[in-house]
Amino acid sequence: MSASEPIIAIVGGGFSGAATAFHLARLLPASASDIVVVEPRERLGYGLAYSTTDPSHRINVPASRMTLISGQDSHFADWLQQSSAIVGDVEAIAANGAIYPQRRVFGGYVESHLQPFLLSKTIRHVRSAVASVERTGEGYRLILADGGTLAADAVVIATTHPPPALPMPLKSVAGTAGLVANPYDLERLEAIGRDDRVLVVGTGLTSADVIATLDRKGHRGHIVALSRHGYRSRSHASIPADPVGDFTTLPSRSATALFKRIRATILDAKRQGEDWHPVLDAVRRQGQAIWQALPLAEQRQVVRHLRALWDVHRFRVAPQIAAVLDRRAAEGRLSYRAASIVGAEQVDGCIRVRQRLRGQRSLVVDAFDSVIVTTGPAHADILRTNTAIAALARMGLVRLDPIGLGLDTDSQGRAVGTSGRPTDSIFVSGPLARGSVGELMGIPEVTAHAERIAVEILQWLGYQTALRRKAS
Repeated sequence: MSASEPIIAIVGGGFSGAATAFHLARLLPASASDIVVVEPRERLGYGLAYSTTDPSHRINVPASRMTLISGQDSHFADWLQQSSAIVGDVEAIAANGAIYPQRRVFGGYVESHLQPFLLSKTIRHVRSAVASVERTGEGYRLILADGGTLAADAVVIATTHPPPALPMPLKSVAGTAGLVANPYDLERLEAIGRDDRVLVVGTGLTSADVIATLDRKGHRGHIVALSRHGYRSRSHASIPADPVGDFTTLPSRSATALFKRIRATILDAKRQGEDWHPVLDAVRRQGQAIWQALPLAEQRQVVRHLRALWDVHRFRVAPQIAAVLDRRAAEGRLSYRAASIVGAEQVDGCIRVRQRLRGQRSLVVDAFDSVIVTTGPAHADILRTNTAIAALARMGLVRLDPIGLGLDTDSQGRAVGTSGRPTDSIFVSGPLARGSVGELMGIPEVTAHAERIAVEILQWLGYQTALRRKAS
């Protein structure tokens, strides 16, 4: 540990990193530690999700369920009332009165709460990316992308979602003009012609965002959204209801038993005049306990067989985006397809895609002007796509979780190394820990996890200080 203030380096300044820094700064006495957030973006709290400038991109849940502080559910909604963030945004309020502001507004909310700590230098923002990490005695040396270095006593991995992996059958057309491998590349999306035939690979939230972006830019051509099951992300209930169901008392020990239990609860709810929304809300709130009660083999079964169905019910689209999808489908300019891509080639300036429809042996061949990959973050590729985490893995300090959803962690949020033992001074905050933790993608869950990581770091600092005093 440093002779002066211990340095806590948080790698990533999106919501996970910003929330961890915020709660650590609130917990620590003045000058107890130097909290450094390494983030290449100009401002903290935005990250990949909330830095989008596309006005069609909105938060996917009502503002009343977004908060930086657990137990204060209306924290963001109250901030909206006190600020002028949605003044002039006539589409922000849905028909049922719920508020769905543009996504970057939530980033502004997070930034506003970090600002006092940045001004007081309790939190420092180093505007760069971490290219690699070296071990130096009991601490670390972060090699920055701009050539600088940063010493740290502990590291918090709170990096952004990795980009989608290019499906193997599309690698034959990698680099062609019509393939958009990064769905967050607005410049590439805006270059798509108004009448282009478009294939969107994936049917989840990112797919919905991309279609909304194309529609806003005046796209009139036909869009096919394709995934193995062809599921489309569901909408929110028109009338909010409290969660329904108890899945933690005598929790299910198998994927099959869990599925049957959820279905039975939905049927009971329907008999009481409710729909599936409050039941799935209960599953989400109890998700971490449900997940941790399942043996490893059953967790794998959940990911393999139930994940696609869970994702489209769990990750719901904002009403404003749902309206765009519904309108385009009614106009015949959007269709969903359950199929797998088996190959692709570039022919006459188009991408010809061979697909096998679900449950069929014969192939369908279509030509598209543009193919956009929206298959979701490739968390299992994090050791390949993030050079800093890859460096930690080479030193044996981190490893992938056995499910393949991110990084392995222990019950205290510490990274588990290749030896199977936790690395004392490396913590993982946010969705990269979900293979060990369970449900960890929504703001309420990420907030609670950041609070917990902050407490664990505080305890670690106390333990390290006690050891230093004993040694002296």
